[in-house]
Amino acid sequence: MDYEDIVYTETGRTAEIRINRPRVYNAFRPKTVVEMLDAFLTAGWKSSIGSIVLTGTGDKAFCTGGDQSDHDGQYGDSDTRGSVGMPVEELHSVIRDVPKPVVAKVRGYAIGGGNVLATICDLTIASDTAVFGQVGPKMGSVDPGFGTAYLARVVGEKRAREIWYMCKRYSADEAMSMGLCNTVVPDRELDAEVERWCGELNKRSPTAIALAKKSFNADSESIRGIGGLAMQALRLYYNTEESQEGVQALNEKREPDFMKYYK
Repeated sequence: MDYEDIVYTETGRTAEIRINRPRVYNAFRPKTVVEMLDAFLTAGWKSSIGSIVLTGTGDKAFCTGGDQSDHDGQYGDSDTRGSVGMPVEELHSVIRDVPKPVVAKVRGYAIGGGNVLATICDLTIASDTAVFGQVGPKMGSVDPGFGTAYLARVVGEKRAREIWYMCKRYSADEAMSMGLCNTVVPDRELDAEVERWCGELNKRSPTAIALAKKSFNADSESIRGIGGLAMQALRLYYNTEESQEGVQALNEKREPDFMKYYK
């Protein structure tokens, strides 16, 4: 597959998948997700690869989730597979399913669906410029699968509910304190730090790593089924005026008015 929205490279035993849409803060559209799926499947099942890095182009953002400028109240289109118009749940599953550790290299914003990706990755290494958070309920959206239930496994129920209900933004240090990332380094050291971690991972027994990853995932595997069911419901929700109010408000540069949907 020829890539337009991502850049795929291999350096030694480490593969890097870089979202290459800096103009929209590395937000993804259906094409981006399909390309990431292909790249993860390529790197994840290649015997010479020991680790995979997921990151974004530039210093402004790791990823800011679905591209709001690419849809009008509904993600994607009828030509792309996936419950919500793009195969997001497939991407989440592939990141978990490939037998290689996936490292999120985060500088700048990891917001919305980008925050979900950073959460799902096996390890998250952040620049001190990183900003984490959710925007779903402010935008008439939510991730009803790994982005909520697995997040609670990572940071705890109370904090996960705060992240989703309040839609606040958290500094790299705050994310580190709640367990959302493994380490935080000065931005100038981020690339070298990720390279060091991957260098260590690449020395480990690949079979032992694969078995460990499968074992870790087994404990939270039920979330996949719940998420699949909930994504079907989400598709219906995205077709409602309530959900579309969030996108319309963003396009009109105003605060969304969800008060009218309280009965």
